[in-house]
Amino acid sequence: MVIALTRALSPRIVECELTYLDRTPIDFARAAEQHDAYERLLEAHGCMIRRVDDADDSPDGVFVEDAAVVLDGLAVITRPGATSRRGETESMARALAPHRPLQHIVAPATLDGGDVLVAGDTLFVGRSRRTNDEGIVQLRDAVAAYGYKVVAVDFSGCLHLKSAVTRIGEGMLLFNPGYVEPFAGFEMVAVDPEEPDAANALLLGGALIFPAEHPRTRELLAHRFTVSASEMSELLKAEAGVTCCSVIVEV
Repeated sequence: MVIALTRALSPRIVECELTYLDRTPIDFARAAEQHDAYERLLEAHGCMIRRVDDADDSPDGVFVEDAAVVLDGLAVITRPGATSRRGETESMARALAPHRPLQHIVAPATLDGGDVLVAGDTLFVGRSRRTNDEGIVQLRDAVAAYGYKVVAVDFSGCLHLKSAVTRIGEGMLLFNPGYVEPFAGFEMVAVDPEEPDAANALLLGGALIFPAEHPRTRELLAHRFTVSASEMSELLKAEAGVTCCSVIVEV
């Protein structure tokens, strides 16, 4: 069984943290509709939706990926780099505790789940404004006994590593070469140059969930993969992506 942990939008999403985007109005009703449709799409791809406790006072709470890193043998509860987001982790820990032993990132470390790309037994972790070197060290220590290795990655131009590169298949990564260098040993598929923010895709089984707002890259992917489009226009205004709105747990 595959569980997708999600969280309802906070009515304060209009106050979300922004790093690389200018603030533009978010239509809350439309954003909620898009999030509901995203959940239905996850269900269509075999996931059982389980919502984490609401976090109405956390503007970015819907972006649950940043609160945890889930692996086969454990789950790591993060310490988000944005102070406003640190209250989101307790409810995520409660949701994951029945399914995985937990490890916790602690001060002075910071780590956002969106900076962690899992590819087999390797965790590529981006150094960012949200994830510091101590966070990478603590993650390395937490997962070493479970057979995982951690590789630190430098990138630029976007909020999280998984805004620059995501896994789209066995040994295959989708990336923006303007944001991050190619990873050795992988087949690297570049986004359309007209869509620099199109590198975030969610792999479920053998299919991809991908933002409808990046049609050029979606068409490129559709030649090789089954691709389901998810409308994300309002959530993209909050520097979101299709990976950040769920935590996938195989049980």
